[in-house]
Amino acid sequence: MSTRSSRGGGTVSHGSEGYETYGSGRRTPAPDRTGQAEAFDAIGARYDDAFPHKEGQLAAVDTLLAGLAPGSRILEVGCGTGVPTSRQLADAGHSVVGVDLSAGMLELARKNVPKADFHQLDLASLRPERGQEAGELGEFDAATCFFTLLMLPRPEIPAALRLLRSMLRPGGLLALSMVEADLDDAEIPFLGHTIRVSGFLRDELRQVVRDAGLEITGEHTYAYAPASTDVPPEHQLFFNCRRAGK
Repeated sequence: MSTRSSRGGGTVSHGSEGYETYGSGRRTPAPDRTGQAEAFDAIGARYDDAFPHKEGQLAAVDTLLAGLAPGSRILEVGCGTGVPTSRQLADAGHSVVGVDLSAGMLELARKNVPKADFHQLDLASLRPERGQEAGELGEFDAATCFFTLLMLPRPEIPAALRLLRSMLRPGGLLALSMVEADLDDAEIPFLGHTIRVSGFLRDELRQVVRDAGLEITGEHTYAYAPASTDVPPEHQLFFNCRRAGK
């Protein structure tokens, strides 16, 4: 299973609060993803060389852009190097906020997309309120989350999707992707490092997305073979979604 330019479930945010404990109403500390962050710090610029073709991701963003008003505010969760998504969104004239797990990736993103605003924040620490605390980024007209949820244990993924929904204004749009796989927090080799990944089979992923309060408005699948010898081919699932309800 590979990763994409949007890897990393947000970024490390020490001492911040995480999700409600999967619906219990209690806040827990943001999970410790230091190991994942260190792996992507080390991978750095090699990432885009290993994954040069991102047609599915580009197409999903084109669909997203077609539904947005000029100058929309967009969140990219797991922005990686900022290429291609943050750049694609910023070049279209939108206000882009990117978050990622890896300080090394963010350094590259700031160079690649100087018009965007990047933060080192864990996905679990994001909040729809606007404030001075880390993670309080406010609401957005749209968000992208490409392959980022792969980095989370399976039980955390529904909570992450509910949180992303909360970051969207009513009717807000989300472009989402995963790799189709029946895995839960499994260790895999990746560009000389070990990372932990999770996935769902297609029908189950659709249900998880809908249960989080997101309407699936479009879907496409790509077979992808990375330019890397230690990562097998994969089936990428791309969903264009809309926040359902109020």
